[in-house]
Amino acid sequence: MELGTVALTGAAGTIGSVVRRALRREAGRMVLLDRVPLRAEADNEVVHTVDLGDAAAVESALAGADRVLHLAGVPDEAPLADLLDANVLGTHHVLEAARRLGIGRVVLAGSNRVTGFYPAGHLTGPREPVRPDGLYGVSKVAVEALGRLYADKFGLSVVCLRIGSFEPVPTEPRHLATWLSPRDAVGYVRAALTAAPTTRFAAVYAVSANTRRFWELPDPAVLGYTPVDDAEAYAADVPGADRPADPDAPQAGVYASPGFTLPYLQR
Repeated sequence: MELGTVALTGAAGTIGSVVRRALRREAGRMVLLDRVPLRAEADNEVVHTVDLGDAAAVESALAGADRVLHLAGVPDEAPLADLLDANVLGTHHVLEAARRLGIGRVVLAGSNRVTGFYPAGHLTGPREPVRPDGLYGVSKVAVEALGRLYADKFGLSVVCLRIGSFEPVPTEPRHLATWLSPRDAVGYVRAALTAAPTTRFAAVYAVSANTRRFWELPDPAVLGYTPVDDAEAYAADVPGADRPADPDAPQAGVYASPGFTLPYLQR
């Protein structure tokens, strides 16, 4: 399927930079949004310096887009007010602009951290109740809820990718389960952008085909992408990879510990 005009928020970010390079070879036009100034690197790129808190500026920048890939936001634990402002309100502005402009597909960056308290020995699917591991996870639950609302109430077509540990290679034991390779990240994004128009809403785990993974791979009927990389290929280079994982420990690892969130609760 032709990608047409793709708008990418968070284009200067870690994932955004990788996806930008891959998709600009396939899209007729790339509209790049970020809070930091960007420079067009190809003839089909258009750049906008936009704060997603400015609803009017978001709508103006997204005008003419066929599809939106929304990656912008605070990417880790932070004070709840900051997460609500960047992740939840920013997502609301993107979805509302898409509704007003009649954009056909919105892909949202969710997170595996919406279910971080499930035990490592449990293969978790997207239909199970959320169990966020911190304030960041809570904000991503709200992002999914907004996507579902706009799909159910306003008929937008929304795909939410619960992104794994995006790294060039796995570097710690948890990554052997949670790693999302750059190649697979691009594959998931492409599949989400081009999923059948009849897809009203879908939430799927975006994770590589790791032997030790915690999460179900997408149903091909929902998202037509099968990941190709496996973190096990790097296990020999990961310290502690040979130690058995505790099947009862939270999938989120250290992110699930009280100490990870307490600094953001201090007054």
